[in-house]
Amino acid sequence: MSTDSRTGAAPSPSGPLSRVDYSERIPNNVNLAGDRRLQRALEGWQPKFLDWWKQLGPALPTKDVYLRTAVAVGRDGWAHFDHVPMDEYRWGIFLAERDPDRKVNFGKHKGEPAWQEVPGEHRADLMRLIVVQGDTEPASVEQQRVLGHTAPSIYDLRNLFQVNVEEGRHLWAMVYLLHAYFGREGREEAEQLLKRNSGDLDAPRILGAFNEETTDWLQFFMFTYFTDRDGKYQLGTLKESAFDPLARTCEFMLKEEAHHMFVGTTGVQRVLERTAELMKEHETADIHPHGGIPLDIIQKYLNFQFSVSMDLFGSEQSTNAGNYYSSGLKGRWMETRRKDDHVLLDATRELRYVEDGQIKTKTVPMLSALNLDLRDEYVADCANGIRRWNQALEDAGLSERLYLPHEGFNRKVGVYAGHHLTPQGEVVDEASWQARADEWLPTPEDREKVASLMVPEYEYGKFAGWIAPPKTGINDQPVEFDYVHLADEGLL
Repeated sequence: MSTDSRTGAAPSPSGPLSRVDYSERIPNNVNLAGDRRLQRALEGWQPKFLDWWKQLGPALPTKDVYLRTAVAVGRDGWAHFDHVPMDEYRWGIFLAERDPDRKVNFGKHKGEPAWQEVPGEHRADLMRLIVVQGDTEPASVEQQRVLGHTAPSIYDLRNLFQVNVEEGRHLWAMVYLLHAYFGREGREEAEQLLKRNSGDLDAPRILGAFNEETTDWLQFFMFTYFTDRDGKYQLGTLKESAFDPLARTCEFMLKEEAHHMFVGTTGVQRVLERTAELMKEHETADIHPHGGIPLDIIQKYLNFQFSVSMDLFGSEQSTNAGNYYSSGLKGRWMETRRKDDHVLLDATRELRYVEDGQIKTKTVPMLSALNLDLRDEYVADCANGIRRWNQALEDAGLSERLYLPHEGFNRKVGVYAGHHLTPQGEVVDEASWQARADEWLPTPEDREKVASLMVPEYEYGKFAGWIAPPKTGINDQPVEFDYVHLADEGLL
């Protein structure tokens, strides 16, 4: 099965693979049984994870779901599919193969052997990076908890649940590192990852985008396209880390992350295909009365999710980001493909900012602007999806197009925070922003319109009226396959 490497389904396993041991209580390929103390600690955390899953995981009762489970960590090793009861999914700890000759590729330790243990001077910073990454994984599960009740099809329901179980395993990945390498402090941080909850007023998730409510399936698709894509780029920088266990963990996580973005890319495209069909059929952009999501509302959802995801990259200038790079903790996207010295002490770049109501540009040290460097890679990737979606509109014979808003639009973090920019990049005052914000961001009325269309469709092969069917099913199965068996079969 050949598909785009960033969005495709998994092929059948081939080549030399490091097998995952499923005979263990916690499936793993890190010889957990060889460290009884660590094994006992993780087995003590496991029931708390399962309690969290039961309380804040998917709310729709199911008998079993056609899920993909990792069987090995080689290039194609995550491709075993079967109907599995969700609470019996075999979450575990999977690290990519270790390269004994791996070297640090950047920063002041460039050329030295990769670290197998945590250097004392970098302990606090490494733990912080792992905790922040780990905190995002269960947060998205919590945000998506009730979506099953309004699933547009059994096919889409299955994809939601696949995303959820893999986010749960990504939490396991970070918790393993905390337990294995950070002692008592790491164990305490692992406990806190289950005590913070998305949107909780007293104990919210660390990053703002992961406290936003996921109100409907259009937002879910935008989340998996834009916010999971941020996750791809963050994992890509950690995959370069001199701390080899973190690098190997993130390398495997990226294989699973590809499916999440596939769900977003194809989900939005299918919404657009149905929207375009209804616009043509009824010769109007106001298709909500005809059971579709209007294009202007889709653009508003896009504007919102893109802007909150941009904030996840942090400030454009960051001393911490430069220190992480110089110390070898966190590299750049595709670090080894960069055509520079991988130290960057003398490198500079341009930075846009707002002053006196205008966007201006200044030259800054590259080391201080690594968040911006990563964000630029992300924006270019996002633009590819916009082109794909617009092709669907063009194929339908429509002149309307979607667009990415300006990088400064609706920003709460970085150089644009405290300023108001339109989606086209015009700096406006507070009064102008307030007068026009409803044109650019989803209003409560917009969300109510979308919510009114969120009627579940649980019959195999059938789809809600606001979304087009996919071209193909999962793992070569037909679209009408019984991907999910609900606990109440009367719903089917």
